[in-house]
Amino acid sequence: MKYTFESFKLDKKILKSLKNLEYNVPSKVQIEVIPELLNNKNIAVKSKTGSGKTASFAIPICENIDIEYNNIQALIVVPTRELALQVKDEISDIGRLKKVRCSAIFGRQSIKEQIAELKQRVHIVVATPGRIIDHINRGTINLEKMKYLIIDEADKMFNKGFLEQMETILTNIPKERTLGLFSATIGEEIEYICEKYMPDYSIINVEGNESNTNEGLRQIDDKIIKSKERNKYIVLKELIYSENPRSVIIFCNTKEKVSKLYNKMSKEGFLVRELHADLSQEKRIFVIKDFKNIKFNVLVSSDVASRGIHIDDISLVINYDVPQDKENYIHRIGRTGRKGNSGKAITIVDEKDEKYIENIETYVGYKINELTNIEQSSIIQGKVLFEEYSKEILKEVSKRKKMDKNPHKSKCIKLNLENEVVRLYLNAGKKKKIRVLDIVGAFSNIKGITNDDIGVIEVKDLCSYIDILNHKGDLILKKYKEIPIKKKMVKVKRDIR
Repeated sequence: MKYTFESFKLDKKILKSLKNLEYNVPSKVQIEVIPELLNNKNIAVKSKTGSGKTASFAIPICENIDIEYNNIQALIVVPTRELALQVKDEISDIGRLKKVRCSAIFGRQSIKEQIAELKQRVHIVVATPGRIIDHINRGTINLEKMKYLIIDEADKMFNKGFLEQMETILTNIPKERTLGLFSATIGEEIEYICEKYMPDYSIINVEGNESNTNEGLRQIDDKIIKSKERNKYIVLKELIYSENPRSVIIFCNTKEKVSKLYNKMSKEGFLVRELHADLSQEKRIFVIKDFKNIKFNVLVSSDVASRGIHIDDISLVINYDVPQDKENYIHRIGRTGRKGNSGKAITIVDEKDEKYIENIETYVGYKINELTNIEQSSIIQGKVLFEEYSKEILKEVSKRKKMDKNPHKSKCIKLNLENEVVRLYLNAGKKKKIRVLDIVGAFSNIKGITNDDIGVIEVKDLCSYIDILNHKGDLILKKYKEIPIKKKMVKVKRDIR
């Protein structure tokens, strides 16, 4: 049987979000997991990173959320801050048109801000174990009406000694709830949790997933090239010129390194953009959309932000930093060689990184070949061709801009390019006594805007954010620089964090 997301009989708004995100065909784990969680079955899922497992629990949870209900209805527990942000973003994307509100809470973040956020209507919380227990002990989170608990990357969680903390969480949630446990392996501690806390559970084993095995990497020609840290940037440029790709993604291990490399390449004239977790979700979507539409040809990205990249014809991936997590290697190089296309991935390796390469080779089950020499002639010739192609891109972008200025030629195009969801920034929040209902009232009074056009609202101390749905955001921005809220004129602009 050929599955589509329509096969699961999902809400039209969820299906529309999935289409916007270009989730076209469900993966193996999604086919197995979505029906089980839709029917509130307890499950333990053996599946590795990169299989689409986040969407496999995010989709059914968003489907079954009652958005009119104020209490937290789902808790997703993850081992790290980075994963919390990644999972929160994916859930927010999937549930955005349905107006599902998701928050991420973790350590090294203001507890007061978290408490204030939890007092607003939050449907789903993604959290690290320590911080969720902190809120339970303080009495600042209400889990009494919770319907779902998901433990993601459970093997990593228990390897870090979180078993006792997980039991504390499990004893503070309703007994009548659905529990989903996701892990790359199922060891003794996971079996213990399943037997004790998951009555009538079933095990779903999605081992043969194409994203995680040697089979899925056959169409990718991956190599390493050795370099001293101080020479990495020179090697990077030589690789780009000699390979002369139509498009290239360069991965760094931190958002700081992403920004540093982006600034350096931008100053040297590369058509480059950056992608990392400090950018707003809307900004990230814009960057990915522009990359797909060939408005630039070099993307520098972090691991967390790259989860939203679903582009079929990326010709080259370069690991500027060796991924310290072996599963991230699979995820990174899997951005190329998609849908049967061939792809190429090259990792720049300093001496200190060789231990990580050994771990990666053990994990993927083969030795990664070394690129020992780049011919000078291919660098010189490739540089000319790459720069010519970049100029062609600029000319094409310029043509499109002129076309957009022609109202007759661009009318249909503009209708397609207007954003389904626009996130707006308001320069007023709790300190000016602004509440969610005040914002709803103010925007509902705008001609052409109804409650159906108003999405998720966040009220912070000094500012607020609102999602405007159904292509209406740009209409508001064209007409208003300020709107009255509680007899105060509040500035309105697009959120471009």
